[in-house]
Amino acid sequence: MDMVNIKINNMSLRVPVGITVLEAAKYASVDIPTLCYLKDLNEIGACRMCLVEVKGQRTLIAACVHPVSEGMVVLTNTPAIRESRKNTLELIISDHNRQCLSCVRSGNCQLQKLCHDYGVDENTYKGTTHTYEIDNLSPSIVRDNSKCVLCRRCVSACEKLQSISVISPVDRGFATQISCAFEKSLGEAPCVNCGQCIVACPTGALCERDETQIVWDAIADPEKKVFVFTAPSIRVTLGEAFDMPLGSIVTGKLAAALRRMGFDGVYDMNLSADLTIMEEAHEFLERVKNGGKLPMITSCSPGWVKFCEHYFPDFIENLSSCKSPQQMFGAVLKTYFAEKHGLDPNNVVVVSVIPCTAKKFEKGRDDQAAATGIHDVDIAVTTRGLARMLKADGIDFAGLPDEPFDDPFEIGSGAGAIFGASGGVMEAALRTASHWLDENFKVVEFEEVRGAEGIKRATYKIAGIEVKVAAVSGLANARALLEAVRRGEEDLHFIEIMACPGGCINGGGQPYLSDYTRNNVDVVGIRAKSIYAADKSLPYRKSYENPDIIRLYDEYFETPGSEKAHHVLHTSYVKREAY
Repeated sequence: MDMVNIKINNMSLRVPVGITVLEAAKYASVDIPTLCYLKDLNEIGACRMCLVEVKGQRTLIAACVHPVSEGMVVLTNTPAIRESRKNTLELIISDHNRQCLSCVRSGNCQLQKLCHDYGVDENTYKGTTHTYEIDNLSPSIVRDNSKCVLCRRCVSACEKLQSISVISPVDRGFATQISCAFEKSLGEAPCVNCGQCIVACPTGALCERDETQIVWDAIADPEKKVFVFTAPSIRVTLGEAFDMPLGSIVTGKLAAALRRMGFDGVYDMNLSADLTIMEEAHEFLERVKNGGKLPMITSCSPGWVKFCEHYFPDFIENLSSCKSPQQMFGAVLKTYFAEKHGLDPNNVVVVSVIPCTAKKFEKGRDDQAAATGIHDVDIAVTTRGLARMLKADGIDFAGLPDEPFDDPFEIGSGAGAIFGASGGVMEAALRTASHWLDENFKVVEFEEVRGAEGIKRATYKIAGIEVKVAAVSGLANARALLEAVRRGEEDLHFIEIMACPGGCINGGGQPYLSDYTRNNVDVVGIRAKSIYAADKSLPYRKSYENPDIIRLYDEYFETPGSEKAHHVLHTSYVKREAY
Protein backbone atom coordinates (compact mmCIF):
# COMPACT_ATOMS: atom_id res chain seq x y z
CA MET A 1 0.00 0.00 0.00
CA ASP A 2 1.32 3.44 -0.94
CA MET A 3 1.79 5.78 2.03
CA VAL A 4 2.33 9.50 2.56
CA ASN A 5 3.91 11.47 5.41
CA ILE A 6 1.76 14.15 7.03
CA LYS A 7 1.45 16.06 10.30
CA ILE A 8 -1.74 16.51 12.29
CA ASN A 9 -1.58 18.74 15.37
CA ASN A 10 2.22 18.46 15.33
CA MET A 11 2.13 14.65 15.25
CA SER A 12 4.08 13.04 12.42
CA LEU A 13 2.05 10.30 10.75
CA ARG A 14 2.42 7.87 7.89
CA VAL A 15 -0.97 7.17 6.38
CA PRO A 16 -2.38 5.49 3.24
CA VAL A 17 -2.62 7.47 0.02
CA GLY A 18 -6.17 8.41 -0.92
CA ILE A 19 -7.76 8.65 2.52
CA THR A 20 -9.31 11.92 3.68
CA VAL A 21 -8.01 14.24 6.37
CA LEU A 22 -10.95 13.11 8.52
CA GLU A 23 -9.86 9.48 8.23
CA ALA A 24 -6.21 10.36 8.74
CA ALA A 25 -7.02 12.16 12.00
CA LYS A 26 -7.99 8.79 13.52
CA TYR A 27 -4.32 7.76 13.27
CA ALA A 28 -3.59 10.63 15.68
CA SER A 29 -6.53 9.70 17.95
CA VAL A 30 -8.26 12.93 16.93
CA ASP A 31 -12.02 12.90 16.33
CA ILE A 32 -12.89 15.82 14.06
CA PRO A 33 -16.56 16.80 14.64
CA THR A 34 -19.08 16.16 11.87
CA LEU A 35 -22.80 16.61 11.36
CA CYS A 36 -23.60 15.69 7.74
CA TYR A 37 -20.94 12.98 7.39
CA LEU A 38 -21.69 9.26 7.57
CA LYS A 39 -18.94 6.92 6.43
CA ASP A 40 -19.53 5.35 3.00
CA LEU A 41 -22.97 6.96 2.84
CA ASN A 42 -22.89 10.76 3.00
CA GLU A 43 -19.53 12.39 2.38
CA ILE A 44 -20.48 15.77 0.92
CA GLY A 45 -18.79 18.41 3.10
CA ALA A 46 -22.05 20.34 3.42
CA CYS A 47 -22.34 21.09 7.13
CA ARG A 48 -18.86 22.70 7.46
CA MET A 49 -18.40 21.33 10.96
CA CYS A 50 -15.28 19.37 9.97
CA LEU A 51 -13.33 22.39 8.72
CA VAL A 52 -9.61 22.32 9.48
CA GLU A 53 -6.54 24.38 8.65
CA VAL A 54 -4.02 23.07 6.10
CA LYS A 55 -0.68 24.85 5.78
CA GLY A 56 -0.53 26.66 2.46
CA GLN A 57 -4.31 26.78 2.02
CA ARG A 58 -5.86 30.24 2.17
CA THR A 59 -9.20 28.99 3.50
CA LEU A 60 -10.38 26.28 5.88
CA ILE A 61 -11.04 22.97 4.16
CA ALA A 62 -13.65 20.25 4.79
CA ALA A 63 -11.79 17.28 6.28
CA CYS A 64 -14.40 14.72 5.21
CA VAL A 65 -13.77 15.25 1.49
CA HIS A 66 -10.20 16.58 1.27
CA PRO A 67 -7.59 13.87 0.52
CA VAL A 68 -4.22 13.78 2.26
CA SER A 69 -1.03 14.50 0.31
CA GLU A 70 2.69 14.18 0.94
CA GLY A 71 3.97 16.73 3.45
CA MET A 72 0.51 18.01 4.40
CA VAL A 73 0.40 19.88 7.73
CA VAL A 74 -3.02 19.97 9.40
CA LEU A 75 -4.39 21.72 12.48
CA THR A 76 -7.82 20.66 13.75
CA ASN A 77 -8.53 22.84 16.77
CA THR A 78 -7.22 26.41 16.39
CA PRO A 79 -9.15 29.45 17.69
CA ALA A 80 -10.28 30.23 14.14
CA ILE A 81 -11.60 26.69 13.66
CA ARG A 82 -13.44 26.66 16.98
CA GLU A 83 -15.00 30.03 16.20
CA SER A 84 -16.05 28.84 12.74
CA ARG A 85 -17.70 25.71 14.14
CA LYS A 86 -19.50 27.64 16.85
CA ASN A 87 -20.75 30.18 14.34
CA THR A 88 -21.98 27.40 12.04
CA LEU A 89 -23.92 25.80 14.87
CA GLU A 90 -25.47 29.10 15.93
CA LEU A 91 -26.63 29.70 12.37
CA ILE A 92 -28.11 26.20 12.18
CA ILE A 93 -30.08 26.50 15.41
CA SER A 94 -31.31 29.99 14.54
CA ASP A 95 -33.87 28.20 12.32
CA HIS A 96 -34.21 25.06 14.42
CA ASN A 97 -37.02 23.89 16.69
CA ARG A 98 -35.32 24.07 20.07
CA GLN A 99 -37.95 22.24 22.13
CA CYS A 100 -35.29 19.76 23.17
CA LEU A 101 -36.89 18.57 26.41
CA SER A 102 -39.81 17.01 24.55
CA CYS A 103 -37.78 15.74 21.58
CA VAL A 104 -37.37 11.99 21.18
CA ARG A 105 -33.65 12.51 20.51
CA SER A 106 -32.93 14.63 23.60
CA GLY A 107 -29.74 13.33 25.16
CA ASN A 108 -28.88 11.41 22.00
CA CYS A 109 -28.79 14.13 19.36
CA GLN A 110 -25.65 14.97 17.41
CA LEU A 111 -26.66 18.63 17.05
CA GLN A 112 -27.35 18.94 20.76
CA LYS A 113 -24.00 17.34 21.59
CA LEU A 114 -22.06 19.68 19.31
CA CYS A 115 -23.84 22.75 20.66
CA HIS A 116 -22.93 21.68 24.17
CA ASP A 117 -19.32 20.93 23.19
CA TYR A 118 -18.84 24.37 21.61
CA GLY A 119 -20.73 26.44 24.17
CA VAL A 120 -23.28 27.68 21.66
CA ASP A 121 -25.58 30.61 22.46
CA GLU A 122 -28.94 29.80 20.92
CA ASN A 123 -29.92 33.47 20.84
CA THR A 124 -26.99 34.80 18.80
CA TYR A 125 -28.98 35.05 15.56
CA LYS A 126 -32.60 36.18 15.59
CA GLY A 127 -34.81 36.65 12.58
CA THR A 128 -37.15 34.82 10.27
CA THR A 129 -37.73 31.15 11.07
CA HIS A 130 -39.62 28.47 9.19
CA THR A 131 -42.70 26.68 10.43
CA TYR A 132 -43.60 23.26 9.07
CA GLU A 133 -46.60 21.01 9.43
CA ILE A 134 -45.57 17.68 10.97
CA ASP A 135 -45.97 14.80 8.50
CA ASN A 136 -47.55 12.02 10.53
CA LEU A 137 -49.67 10.23 7.92
CA SER A 138 -47.32 7.26 7.62
CA PRO A 139 -48.10 4.30 9.89
CA SER A 140 -44.38 4.01 10.62
CA ILE A 141 -42.45 7.27 10.27
CA VAL A 142 -43.04 10.81 11.53
CA ARG A 143 -41.23 13.70 9.84
CA ASP A 144 -40.75 17.13 11.47
CA ASN A 145 -38.81 19.46 9.19
CA SER A 146 -38.59 22.09 11.94
CA LYS A 147 -35.84 19.88 13.43
CA CYS A 148 -34.07 19.20 10.11
CA VAL A 149 -30.51 20.50 9.63
CA LEU A 150 -30.42 19.74 5.88
CA CYS A 151 -27.53 17.31 6.32
CA ARG A 152 -29.07 15.08 3.60
CA ARG A 153 -28.13 11.91 5.43
CA CYS A 154 -31.70 10.63 5.14
CA VAL A 155 -31.69 11.39 1.42
CA SER A 156 -28.50 9.36 0.95
CA ALA A 157 -29.87 6.43 2.97
CA CYS A 158 -33.06 6.35 0.89
CA GLU A 159 -31.17 6.66 -2.39
CA LYS A 160 -27.91 4.75 -1.89
CA LEU A 161 -28.87 2.02 0.59
CA GLN A 162 -32.43 1.45 -0.59
CA SER A 163 -32.53 2.79 -4.20
CA ILE A 164 -35.95 4.32 -3.54
CA SER A 165 -35.35 8.10 -3.38
CA VAL A 166 -38.79 9.08 -2.13
CA ILE A 167 -37.25 12.06 -0.29
CA SER A 168 -34.96 14.76 -1.64
CA PRO A 169 -34.10 18.45 -1.19
CA VAL A 170 -36.57 20.86 -2.79
CA ASP A 171 -36.43 24.64 -3.31
CA ARG A 172 -33.21 26.64 -2.93
CA GLY A 173 -31.34 28.75 -0.42
CA PHE A 174 -33.15 29.57 2.81
CA ALA A 175 -36.29 27.88 1.45
CA THR A 176 -34.61 24.47 1.04
CA GLN A 177 -36.34 21.57 2.76
CA ILE A 178 -36.45 17.78 2.52
CA SER A 179 -39.68 16.57 0.96
CA CYS A 180 -41.38 13.94 -1.17
CA ALA A 181 -42.24 14.52 -4.81
CA PHE A 182 -45.33 16.64 -5.43
CA GLU A 183 -45.26 17.60 -1.72
CA LYS A 184 -46.79 14.27 -0.77
CA SER A 185 -46.50 12.91 2.75
CA LEU A 186 -44.46 9.80 3.44
CA GLY A 187 -47.74 7.98 3.92
CA GLU A 188 -48.80 8.83 0.37
CA ALA A 189 -45.41 8.25 -1.27
CA PRO A 190 -44.11 4.78 -2.28
CA CYS A 191 -42.02 4.70 0.90
CA VAL A 192 -41.41 1.17 2.21
CA ASN A 193 -41.29 2.22 5.89
CA CYS A 194 -37.86 0.67 6.46
CA GLY A 195 -36.72 3.50 8.77
CA GLN A 196 -33.16 3.71 7.46
CA CYS A 197 -33.77 7.46 7.14
CA ILE A 198 -34.40 7.56 10.90
CA VAL A 199 -31.20 5.65 11.58
CA ALA A 200 -29.27 8.16 9.46
CA CYS A 201 -30.85 11.31 10.90
CA PRO A 202 -28.63 13.13 13.47
CA THR A 203 -31.57 14.95 15.09
CA GLY A 204 -35.25 14.37 15.84
CA ALA A 205 -36.41 15.38 12.36
CA LEU A 206 -37.35 11.74 11.70
CA CYS A 207 -38.66 9.22 14.22
CA GLU A 208 -40.96 6.24 14.37
CA ARG A 209 -44.66 6.53 15.22
CA ASP A 210 -44.87 6.10 18.99
CA GLU A 211 -47.38 3.50 20.24
CA THR A 212 -46.04 3.17 23.76
CA GLN A 213 -48.96 4.97 25.43
CA ILE A 214 -51.37 2.56 23.74
CA VAL A 215 -49.48 -0.29 25.41
CA TRP A 216 -49.75 1.33 28.84
CA ASP A 217 -53.48 1.90 28.31
CA ALA A 218 -54.02 -1.73 27.33
CA ILE A 219 -52.10 -3.07 30.34
CA ALA A 220 -54.21 -0.86 32.63
CA ASP A 221 -57.50 -2.10 31.10
CA PRO A 222 -58.92 -4.90 33.32
CA GLU A 223 -60.98 -6.23 30.40
CA LYS A 224 -57.92 -6.93 28.28
CA LYS A 225 -55.40 -9.74 28.22
CA VAL A 226 -52.16 -8.24 26.94
CA PHE A 227 -49.47 -10.52 25.53
CA VAL A 228 -46.04 -9.46 24.30
CA PHE A 229 -43.38 -11.20 22.24
CA THR A 230 -39.93 -10.04 21.19
CA ALA A 231 -38.11 -10.40 17.88
CA PRO A 232 -34.87 -12.43 17.66
CA SER A 233 -32.53 -9.45 17.23
CA ILE A 234 -33.79 -7.56 20.30
CA ARG A 235 -31.77 -9.82 22.60
CA VAL A 236 -28.48 -8.47 21.17
CA THR A 237 -29.39 -4.77 20.81
CA LEU A 238 -31.61 -3.65 23.71
CA GLY A 239 -28.70 -3.60 26.16
CA GLU A 240 -27.09 -0.78 24.16
CA ALA A 241 -29.88 1.56 25.28
CA PHE A 242 -28.77 0.92 28.87
CA ASP A 243 -25.06 1.55 28.30
CA MET A 244 -24.20 -2.12 28.03
CA PRO A 245 -21.50 -3.12 25.51
CA LEU A 246 -22.44 -3.54 21.87
CA GLY A 247 -23.78 -7.01 21.20
CA SER A 248 -24.60 -7.86 24.82
CA ILE A 249 -26.97 -10.84 24.92
CA VAL A 250 -29.81 -9.83 27.26
CA THR A 251 -32.42 -12.54 26.59
CA GLY A 252 -33.10 -13.35 30.24
CA LYS A 253 -33.17 -9.70 31.33
CA LEU A 254 -35.56 -8.92 28.49
CA ALA A 255 -38.06 -11.52 29.69
CA ALA A 256 -37.70 -10.29 33.27
CA ALA A 257 -38.21 -6.64 32.27
CA LEU A 258 -41.35 -7.33 30.26
CA ARG A 259 -42.81 -9.38 33.09
CA ARG A 260 -42.32 -6.47 35.49
CA MET A 261 -44.15 -4.14 33.12
CA GLY A 262 -47.36 -6.05 33.76
CA PHE A 263 -47.97 -8.09 30.62
CA ASP A 264 -50.17 -11.18 30.98
CA GLY A 265 -47.78 -13.30 28.93
CA VAL A 266 -44.16 -12.77 27.85
CA TYR A 267 -43.04 -14.80 24.85
CA ASP A 268 -40.14 -15.28 22.47
CA MET A 269 -40.67 -14.63 18.73
CA ASN A 270 -37.99 -17.25 18.08
CA LEU A 271 -40.89 -19.70 18.31
CA SER A 272 -42.82 -18.11 15.43
CA ALA A 273 -39.57 -17.76 13.49
CA ASP A 274 -39.39 -21.56 13.78
CA LEU A 275 -43.03 -21.76 12.71
CA THR A 276 -42.25 -19.60 9.69
CA ILE A 277 -39.43 -21.96 8.74
CA MET A 278 -41.69 -25.01 8.98
CA GLU A 279 -44.15 -23.45 6.57
CA GLU A 280 -41.56 -21.78 4.34
CA ALA A 281 -39.32 -24.84 3.98
CA HIS A 282 -42.39 -26.92 3.15
CA GLU A 283 -43.51 -24.35 0.58
CA PHE A 284 -40.06 -24.26 -1.00
CA LEU A 285 -39.83 -28.04 -1.35
CA GLU A 286 -43.34 -28.16 -2.80
CA ARG A 287 -42.35 -25.62 -5.45
CA VAL A 288 -39.16 -27.52 -6.28
CA LYS A 289 -40.92 -30.87 -6.54
CA ASN A 290 -44.06 -29.69 -8.34
CA GLY A 291 -42.73 -27.05 -10.70
CA GLY A 292 -43.84 -24.05 -8.67
CA LYS A 293 -42.71 -20.47 -9.21
CA LEU A 294 -38.96 -20.10 -8.67
CA PRO A 295 -36.90 -18.56 -7.33
CA MET A 296 -38.97 -18.46 -4.17
CA ILE A 297 -38.27 -15.29 -2.20
CA THR A 298 -38.69 -14.88 1.55
CA SER A 299 -41.48 -12.70 2.94
CA CYS A 300 -40.27 -12.01 6.49
CA SER A 301 -39.16 -8.42 5.85
CA PRO A 302 -42.19 -6.13 5.39
CA GLY A 303 -40.02 -3.34 3.97
CA TRP A 304 -38.85 -5.72 1.25
CA VAL A 305 -42.40 -6.99 0.62
CA LYS A 306 -43.73 -3.45 0.10
CA PHE A 307 -40.71 -2.66 -2.10
CA CYS A 308 -41.59 -5.70 -4.22
CA GLU A 309 -45.21 -4.60 -4.48
CA HIS A 310 -44.23 -1.08 -5.60
CA TYR A 311 -41.17 -1.66 -7.76
CA PHE A 312 -41.09 -5.37 -8.76
CA PRO A 313 -44.76 -6.44 -8.99
CA ASP A 314 -43.77 -9.09 -11.53
CA PHE A 315 -42.06 -10.94 -8.66
CA ILE A 316 -45.11 -11.06 -6.39
CA GLU A 317 -45.78 -14.69 -7.38
CA ASN A 318 -42.22 -15.50 -6.31
CA LEU A 319 -42.87 -14.30 -2.77
CA SER A 320 -43.42 -16.96 -0.15
CA SER A 321 -47.04 -16.85 1.01
CA CYS A 322 -45.90 -17.26 4.63
CA LYS A 323 -46.70 -14.49 7.05
CA SER A 324 -43.74 -12.99 8.90
CA PRO A 325 -42.87 -14.27 12.40
CA GLN A 326 -44.53 -11.19 13.89
CA GLN A 327 -47.82 -11.87 12.14
CA MET A 328 -47.67 -15.61 12.73
CA PHE A 329 -47.26 -15.14 16.47
CA GLY A 330 -50.21 -12.77 16.64
CA ALA A 331 -52.29 -15.19 14.59
CA VAL A 332 -51.40 -18.10 16.88
CA LEU A 333 -52.29 -16.09 19.99
CA LYS A 334 -55.69 -15.07 18.63
CA THR A 335 -56.61 -18.54 17.32
CA TYR A 336 -54.95 -21.56 18.94
CA PHE A 337 -54.07 -19.87 22.24
CA ALA A 338 -57.38 -18.01 22.60
CA GLU A 339 -59.36 -21.18 21.85
CA LYS A 340 -57.30 -23.27 24.25
CA HIS A 341 -57.78 -20.83 27.13
CA GLY A 342 -61.33 -19.73 26.38
CA LEU A 343 -60.41 -16.13 25.55
CA ASP A 344 -62.39 -13.79 23.33
CA PRO A 345 -59.95 -12.67 20.60
CA ASN A 346 -61.57 -9.23 20.78
CA ASN A 347 -60.19 -8.87 24.32
CA VAL A 348 -56.72 -10.14 23.45
CA VAL A 349 -54.17 -7.39 22.82
CA VAL A 350 -51.03 -8.56 21.02
CA VAL A 351 -47.87 -6.44 21.34
CA SER A 352 -44.71 -7.11 19.36
CA VAL A 353 -41.29 -5.70 20.22
CA ILE A 354 -39.47 -5.34 16.95
CA PRO A 355 -36.32 -3.81 15.41
CA CYS A 356 -38.26 -2.69 12.37
CA THR A 357 -40.41 0.38 11.71
CA ALA A 358 -41.97 -1.37 8.70
CA LYS A 359 -43.62 -3.83 11.10
CA LYS A 360 -45.88 -0.94 12.15
CA PHE A 361 -47.15 -0.87 8.58
CA GLU A 362 -47.29 -4.65 8.26
CA LYS A 363 -49.66 -5.17 11.18
CA GLY A 364 -52.30 -3.12 9.35
CA ARG A 365 -52.00 -4.92 6.02
CA ASP A 366 -54.98 -6.70 4.49
CA ASP A 367 -55.13 -10.48 4.87
CA GLN A 368 -53.45 -10.37 8.27
CA ALA A 369 -56.46 -11.39 10.37
CA ALA A 370 -56.54 -15.11 11.17
CA ALA A 371 -59.31 -14.53 13.73
CA THR A 372 -61.72 -13.08 11.17
CA GLY A 373 -62.02 -9.32 11.31
CA ILE A 374 -59.35 -8.89 14.00
CA HIS A 375 -55.79 -7.86 13.21
CA ASP A 376 -53.22 -10.51 14.14
CA VAL A 377 -51.05 -7.87 15.88
CA ASP A 378 -52.40 -4.78 17.60
CA ILE A 379 -49.32 -2.79 18.62
CA ALA A 380 -45.72 -2.80 17.39
CA VAL A 381 -43.06 -1.20 19.61
CA THR A 382 -39.49 -0.69 18.41
CA THR A 383 -36.40 -1.54 20.44
CA ARG A 384 -36.01 2.19 21.09
CA GLY A 385 -39.64 2.46 22.17
CA LEU A 386 -39.30 -0.41 24.64
CA ALA A 387 -36.16 1.18 26.09
CA ARG A 388 -38.08 4.41 26.71
CA MET A 389 -40.88 2.47 28.40
CA LEU A 390 -38.50 0.59 30.68
CA LYS A 391 -36.78 3.82 31.73
CA ALA A 392 -40.12 5.52 32.38
CA ASP A 393 -41.18 2.52 34.47
CA GLY A 394 -38.06 2.82 36.62
CA ILE A 395 -36.81 -0.65 35.74
CA ASP A 396 -33.11 -1.20 36.40
CA PHE A 397 -32.57 -3.23 33.26
CA ALA A 398 -28.87 -3.94 33.71
CA GLY A 399 -29.49 -5.13 37.28
CA LEU A 400 -32.29 -7.57 36.44
CA PRO A 401 -31.86 -11.33 36.92
CA ASP A 402 -32.13 -13.65 33.94
CA GLU A 403 -35.59 -15.21 33.70
CA PRO A 404 -37.21 -17.52 31.12
CA PHE A 405 -40.05 -16.63 28.81
CA ASP A 406 -43.51 -17.95 29.66
CA ASP A 407 -45.07 -21.26 28.73
CA PRO A 408 -46.44 -22.42 26.36
CA PHE A 409 -44.20 -20.42 24.01
CA GLU A 410 -40.94 -20.48 25.91
CA ILE A 411 -38.76 -22.45 23.53
CA GLY A 412 -37.15 -21.13 20.38
CA SER A 413 -34.44 -22.84 18.38
CA GLY A 414 -31.13 -21.44 17.24
CA ALA A 415 -32.61 -21.36 13.74
CA GLY A 416 -35.17 -18.88 15.02
CA ALA A 417 -32.51 -16.81 16.76
CA ILE A 418 -30.45 -16.23 13.63
CA PHE A 419 -33.42 -14.63 11.82
CA GLY A 420 -32.02 -11.33 13.10
CA ALA A 421 -28.94 -11.40 10.86
CA SER A 422 -28.73 -11.24 7.07
CA GLY A 423 -28.65 -14.80 5.76
CA GLY A 424 -30.28 -16.12 8.92
CA VAL A 425 -33.67 -16.89 7.39
CA MET A 426 -31.98 -18.69 4.51
CA GLU A 427 -29.75 -20.70 6.85
CA ALA A 428 -32.66 -21.59 9.11
CA ALA A 429 -34.73 -22.78 6.14
CA LEU A 430 -31.83 -24.85 4.80
CA ARG A 431 -31.40 -26.57 8.18
CA THR A 432 -34.96 -27.88 7.98
CA ALA A 433 -35.32 -28.36 4.20
CA SER A 434 -32.05 -30.34 4.01
CA HIS A 435 -33.24 -32.67 6.78
CA TRP A 436 -36.56 -33.28 5.04
CA LEU A 437 -34.75 -34.04 1.79
CA ASP A 438 -32.09 -36.23 3.37
CA GLU A 439 -32.11 -37.27 7.03
CA ASN A 440 -28.43 -38.14 6.76
CA PHE A 441 -27.46 -34.59 5.75
CA LYS A 442 -25.77 -33.39 8.94
CA VAL A 443 -24.73 -29.81 8.11
CA VAL A 444 -26.05 -27.33 10.66
CA GLU A 445 -24.13 -24.15 9.83
CA PHE A 446 -24.42 -22.77 6.30
CA GLU A 447 -21.74 -20.12 6.68
CA GLU A 448 -21.66 -19.13 3.01
CA VAL A 449 -24.85 -17.10 3.43
CA ARG A 450 -23.61 -15.31 6.56
CA GLY A 451 -21.92 -11.93 6.70
CA ALA A 452 -22.57 -8.28 5.94
CA GLU A 453 -21.96 -8.43 2.18
CA GLY A 454 -24.88 -7.04 0.23
CA ILE A 455 -25.32 -10.16 -1.92
CA LYS A 456 -24.15 -13.64 -0.94
CA ARG A 457 -24.54 -16.67 -3.20
CA ALA A 458 -24.09 -20.38 -2.49
CA THR A 459 -24.87 -23.77 -4.01
CA TYR A 460 -25.60 -26.84 -1.88
CA LYS A 461 -26.00 -30.41 -3.13
CA ILE A 462 -28.64 -32.15 -1.04
CA ALA A 463 -30.13 -35.55 -1.87
CA GLY A 464 -28.73 -35.25 -5.38
CA ILE A 465 -30.36 -31.86 -5.93
CA GLU A 466 -28.30 -28.74 -6.54
CA VAL A 467 -29.94 -25.94 -4.55
CA LYS A 468 -28.77 -22.48 -5.62
CA VAL A 469 -29.46 -19.72 -3.12
CA ALA A 470 -28.73 -16.06 -2.46
CA ALA A 471 -29.08 -13.87 0.62
CA VAL A 472 -29.47 -10.12 0.08
CA SER A 473 -29.72 -7.16 2.44
CA GLY A 474 -30.35 -3.54 1.55
CA LEU A 475 -32.91 -2.80 -1.13
CA ALA A 476 -30.37 -1.34 -3.57
CA ASN A 477 -28.74 -4.77 -3.56
CA ALA A 478 -32.14 -6.42 -3.92
CA ARG A 479 -32.86 -4.25 -6.94
CA ALA A 480 -29.56 -5.22 -8.55
CA LEU A 481 -30.11 -8.95 -8.01
CA LEU A 482 -33.73 -8.97 -9.17
CA GLU A 483 -32.88 -7.04 -12.31
CA ALA A 484 -30.23 -9.68 -13.02
CA VAL A 485 -32.82 -12.42 -12.49
CA ARG A 486 -35.14 -10.61 -14.91
CA ARG A 487 -32.38 -10.57 -17.52
CA GLY A 488 -31.76 -14.28 -17.07
CA GLU A 489 -28.27 -13.71 -15.66
CA GLU A 490 -28.99 -15.41 -12.30
CA ASP A 491 -30.12 -19.01 -11.92
CA LEU A 492 -31.43 -19.30 -8.36
CA HIS A 493 -33.95 -21.44 -6.50
CA PHE A 494 -34.30 -19.55 -3.22
CA ILE A 495 -33.58 -15.91 -2.30
CA GLU A 496 -33.64 -14.28 1.12
CA ILE A 497 -34.15 -10.51 1.05
CA MET A 498 -33.98 -8.21 4.06
CA ALA A 499 -34.72 -4.53 3.58
CA CYS A 500 -32.16 -3.26 6.08
CA PRO A 501 -28.42 -3.56 5.37
CA GLY A 502 -27.10 -6.37 7.54
CA GLY A 503 -30.59 -7.53 8.43
CA CYS A 504 -32.84 -6.88 11.44
CA ILE A 505 -29.85 -6.26 13.71
CA ASN A 506 -29.50 -3.00 11.76
CA GLY A 507 -33.23 -2.31 11.57
CA GLY A 508 -34.83 1.11 11.49
CA GLY A 509 -36.08 0.74 15.06
CA GLN A 510 -32.84 -0.26 16.77
CA PRO A 511 -31.15 1.90 19.47
CA TYR A 512 -29.63 5.18 18.34
CA LEU A 513 -25.86 5.12 18.02
CA SER A 514 -23.45 8.03 18.18
CA ASP A 515 -21.91 9.19 14.93
CA TYR A 516 -18.51 8.15 16.26
CA THR A 517 -19.71 4.59 16.79
CA ARG A 518 -21.40 4.41 13.41
CA ASN A 519 -18.33 5.70 11.61
CA ASN A 520 -15.66 3.73 13.45
CA VAL A 521 -17.15 0.48 14.81
CA ASP A 522 -18.39 -2.60 12.95
CA VAL A 523 -21.79 -2.51 14.65
CA VAL A 524 -23.43 -5.03 12.33
CA GLY A 525 -20.54 -7.45 12.71
CA ILE A 526 -20.59 -7.28 16.51
CA ARG A 527 -24.35 -7.74 16.74
CA ALA A 528 -24.28 -10.62 14.24
CA LYS A 529 -21.51 -12.37 16.17
CA SER A 530 -23.73 -12.30 19.26
CA ILE A 531 -26.70 -13.64 17.29
CA TYR A 532 -24.69 -16.66 16.16
CA ALA A 533 -23.34 -17.14 19.70
CA ALA A 534 -26.94 -17.27 20.95
CA ASP A 535 -27.70 -19.88 18.27
CA LYS A 536 -24.84 -22.12 19.41
CA SER A 537 -25.89 -21.88 23.05
CA LEU A 538 -29.41 -23.25 22.52
CA PRO A 539 -30.34 -26.92 22.99
CA TYR A 540 -32.28 -27.03 19.69
CA ARG A 541 -30.75 -25.55 16.54
CA LYS A 542 -33.25 -26.68 13.91
CA SER A 543 -36.85 -25.54 13.77
CA TYR A 544 -38.35 -29.02 13.38
CA GLU A 545 -36.65 -30.09 16.66
CA ASN A 546 -38.42 -27.43 18.76
CA PRO A 547 -40.84 -29.30 21.10
CA ASP A 548 -43.20 -26.29 21.25
CA ILE A 549 -43.42 -26.38 17.44
CA ILE A 550 -44.08 -30.13 17.50
CA ARG A 551 -46.89 -29.55 20.00
CA LEU A 552 -48.45 -26.77 17.88
CA TYR A 553 -48.71 -29.06 14.89
CA ASP A 554 -49.89 -32.03 16.96
CA GLU A 555 -52.61 -30.01 18.69
CA TYR A 556 -53.69 -27.55 16.00
CA PHE A 557 -51.99 -27.22 12.61
CA GLU A 558 -51.60 -30.96 11.83
CA THR A 559 -48.80 -30.67 9.25
CA PRO A 560 -46.91 -27.86 7.51
CA GLY A 561 -48.95 -26.64 4.56
CA SER A 562 -52.24 -27.99 5.91
CA GLU A 563 -55.53 -26.20 5.22
CA LYS A 564 -55.60 -24.79 8.75
CA ALA A 565 -51.97 -23.70 8.51
CA HIS A 566 -52.75 -21.85 5.28
CA HIS A 567 -55.74 -20.11 6.85
CA VAL A 568 -53.83 -18.92 9.93
CA LEU A 569 -50.21 -18.63 8.83
CA HIS A 570 -50.26 -17.55 5.17
CA THR A 571 -51.17 -14.32 3.41
CA SER A 572 -51.38 -12.56 0.03
CA TYR A 573 -49.91 -9.49 -1.67
CA VAL A 574 -51.04 -6.62 -3.89
CA LYS A 575 -49.57 -4.55 -6.69
CA ARG A 576 -48.95 -0.95 -5.65
CA GLU A 577 -48.21 2.18 -7.64
CA ALA A 578 -44.75 3.72 -7.80
CA TYR A 579 -43.92 7.22 -9.00
